[in-house]
Amino acid sequence: MTVKTYSVPNISCHHCVNTIERELKDVAGVTSVKGNVSSKAVMVEVVDASRLAAVEATLVEIRYPAEK
Repeated sequence: MTVKTYSVPNISCHHCVNTIERELKDVAGVTSVKGNVSSKAVMVEVVDASRLAAVEATLVEIRYPAEK
């Protein structure tokens, strides 16, 4: 298992967090997603670090890109 926390500046409300959590849970290999409005962060657990690229691509696709 690999856990990564992303800074996502576009998070502004709980709806944003719900959208991100719902979309990322559908990414193959993602086992857990937890967003936080106040810290504008998303913690993602994946089965393998190679799945993080798909997570990052999905964040861009749904218009919540992670900061580099």
